[in-house]
Amino acid sequence: MPTIDQHAPGSFCLVELATSDQDAAKRFYSQLFSWSVVDYPMGPGGVYTMFQIGGRDAASAYTMQKEMQGIPPHWDLYISVENADAAANRAKDLGGQAMVAPFDVMQYGRMAVLRDPTGAVFCVWQPKQSIGIGVAGAPGTLCWADLNSPDPPRAKQFYESLFGWKVTTGENDSSGYLHIQNGKEFIGGMPPKEHQPPHAPPHWLPYFLVENVDSSVKTAESLGGKTLMPPADIPNTGRFAILADPQDAAFAIFQAAARG
Repeated sequence: MPTIDQHAPGSFCLVELATSDQDAAKRFYSQLFSWSVVDYPMGPGGVYTMFQIGGRDAASAYTMQKEMQGIPPHWDLYISVENADAAANRAKDLGGQAMVAPFDVMQYGRMAVLRDPTGAVFCVWQPKQSIGIGVAGAPGTLCWADLNSPDPPRAKQFYESLFGWKVTTGENDSSGYLHIQNGKEFIGGMPPKEHQPPHAPPHWLPYFLVENVDSSVKTAESLGGKTLMPPADIPNTGRFAILADPQDAAFAIFQAAARG
């Protein structure tokens, strides 16, 4: 099980669930992904949940507050940066918006909540005592993320300028899907508009690695989750499905193709 001790700038470094029922979310995800649960005190009577694999952080969760009324439960994606303030200022220069200005998360790091010019929200994380996710390549770990944007060319321009990503079409791929590359690593993509959910707002969709997509879908449904897109093959790559947890937070699961 590969461990992570440092995230390169521009890489996805944390995935965080904002939920309306934290206890229900802990039951659902701990059974679906075999995550262990560690709670930390947060404010009056509240806790911040770390989901772990083998004692290393894999994801996190918190209960949405009253000021977030009207926002549905969702997964937030964090991107590692060297300086959160500089990233927030640069995002604004590029046509984005700081939804929450940079602030310190105690001794763990510094973050900001940003929105790209096409409407998708994401977070940036400047690590201090915490780098974020500490494990990869095992079932239940974050393995990819898709940006569903109404304007992929505009999003491409924004993220390439902000993080230094390369956003390109794949070789011999006529689907219009764009691949996101950070340094030498491919980390995510942007589906063309015609392949996106027709009524969903702009958003980032995290993918979690599983051993078997079909059995994971059945497990999720037995736990009260919903199938938003049934299992489908990605030629020469693997198999995936899109689900929603019992509180309607959407996420995807991915099973890598067997190597010959």
